[in-house]
Amino acid sequence: MNQQSTWSLPIGAQPDANGVHFRVWANDASHVEVVLYHDGYESGMVPLEPQAGGYFASYVPQVRPGARYMYRVDGRAPRPDPAARYQPDGVHGASQVIDPAAFVWADDGWRGRPLDDLVLYELHVGTATDAGTFDALIARLDDLRDLGVTAIELMPVADFPGERNWGYDGVSLFAPSRTYGGPDALRRLVEAAHARGLAVLLDVVYNHLGPDGNYLREFSRDYFTERHSTPWGDAFNLDGPNSAPVRAFFIANACYWAHEYHLDGLRLDATHALRDDSATHLLQEMAAAVRATLPAGRNFVLIAENEANDPTLVRPAAVEPAAGQQAEHTAGQPPEAAAGYGFDAVWADDFHHQVRVALTGEREGYYADYSGSAADLAATIRQGWFYIGQQPADGGAPRGQPTGGTQPPQFVFCIQNHDQVGNRALGERLSHQIGLDAYRAASLLLLLSPYTPLLFMGQEWAASTPFQYFTDHHEELGRLVTQGRRAEFARFVGFASETVPDPQARDTFVRSKLRWDERARAPHAGMLRLYYDALRLRAGLPALRQRSRDAFEVAPLAEAALALRREGPAPGTTLLLVVNLRGARELALGDDRRTAAPGGQRWEIVLDSEDAVYGGRGAAPFDRQRQVLAFSGPGAVLLAAVGA
Repeated sequence: MNQQSTWSLPIGAQPDANGVHFRVWANDASHVEVVLYHDGYESGMVPLEPQAGGYFASYVPQVRPGARYMYRVDGRAPRPDPAARYQPDGVHGASQVIDPAAFVWADDGWRGRPLDDLVLYELHVGTATDAGTFDALIARLDDLRDLGVTAIELMPVADFPGERNWGYDGVSLFAPSRTYGGPDALRRLVEAAHARGLAVLLDVVYNHLGPDGNYLREFSRDYFTERHSTPWGDAFNLDGPNSAPVRAFFIANACYWAHEYHLDGLRLDATHALRDDSATHLLQEMAAAVRATLPAGRNFVLIAENEANDPTLVRPAAVEPAAGQQAEHTAGQPPEAAAGYGFDAVWADDFHHQVRVALTGEREGYYADYSGSAADLAATIRQGWFYIGQQPADGGAPRGQPTGGTQPPQFVFCIQNHDQVGNRALGERLSHQIGLDAYRAASLLLLLSPYTPLLFMGQEWAASTPFQYFTDHHEELGRLVTQGRRAEFARFVGFASETVPDPQARDTFVRSKLRWDERARAPHAGMLRLYYDALRLRAGLPALRQRSRDAFEVAPLAEAALALRREGPAPGTTLLLVVNLRGARELALGDDRRTAAPGGQRWEIVLDSEDAVYGGRGAAPFDRQRQVLAFSGPGAVLLAAVGA
């Protein structure tokens, strides 16, 4: 990669050959000291000098990488560095000086992967393998590459309290978790992935910190603001007085992952909770800042989770408004006038919700806003998301904007992810809720669409293990988490609170670990082969490589059936995916221009989800002469246009 650059982390502990430069923001403080430790005991203290903007900094000679330190603010109890690169004893303990230049990279020539080449594989490091470490995950990279995955997406690895966590309770945003192996183990994983042609993306959380080990307020009350609120409490101060260092903190974190770990992109959690009324939104500033530090030709993908269905996120950044002006991007503006943030893609959950309602009939919670009909699912695929300004079923404010000017790869589609599995009471996967025939059909709809597919670990073999919500908080907080989790599901039909797994119990974590050995057994082996074959077709067939809006058409065919037509770059490369999500039906493909083969040609089956090799009941009967396809139940068939 030859990723050497002039960028360096502007805060934290920066070692050189003769010592360490310490720098921290603490604008509320009158004095700050760096406290040094040896063998767990305080061994020295050095005052930091005040700098402009509320920073404190000093160069301390003869301190070496590996040294432990904390900051003491105004004589209070010492606290970990908010920008510590490592917390070897946990989020409450001393920070450790790490020299990022000590790791010798071997990924020269790696430039990442472009957005339209991504097949994402989301995983939780702690449960993806028995050992639950970065190093253990390296042994599974060949399996993922051979499957057809092109990028792994790690759930958050920033250190968290306790020994197990999803990662969204992280508090040490610059410190790869000690439970996963720490900084160099993450570097080894990234290097090994690059050697196999796999990109590595990281899920980061900038909308809140966890409740345990969050010491930011002890450095500055201005990290947070009461002007905005989030589901987790006060919002980060991104737009009020003294907000510039807060914004700089998060921008430095994004750059840090790109440079010191050679990561290929970030997925930002719940960006709708980043409350920012500034003329230039933090996301726009962050995207520009990260890319400005990277060499030309380096692919670095920024993906936003955002429930607003707002294409502003993925439009090119607009010209910055003059000082004091407010950027405008309202629903009434034409797409070309909207102020863009310059992100590459968004998680588009409407597709998942329509598919789940269609297959399970669930209508509780946010599923009440989705019909699951073939017509609404087709509209979702056509647009990228379903809500483009309609009023939800609950009568709330209109949601979403039209997706004009965007392209399919800018929308990440899935049929399961950590949220949609783990936030269920029992952590059931979609394959646990429906028949495998319907699951195979939904899988092909995902994998053969023009959108960026995301797989959740184990999805490709319909893993038997759940993915449940787990934590390891101290006793008092843990009791509150358990009570809250069970109260959350008490209002749902069919759940008794005592059946909801205890997040604090270690067994809840252990149950969520993948069992890779089951891939060799039925029915998992057949499902794995289907995913393997589908991803090979996605990568190899010209029509499936065409991912622009003008290269596909989607149409409902019946109450629970639809067709996705893919046009290749040349005559004779047209494909048709016909998906039947439930029931038995016969479909005459030649009766509709959207499903008829191009003039003078006929359809031939390329792949059938119900083929016995995939564990199905047998291929769907197809009358080639009459061009009639018969489904005896759920299934999906990919057809290619060939000469008559």
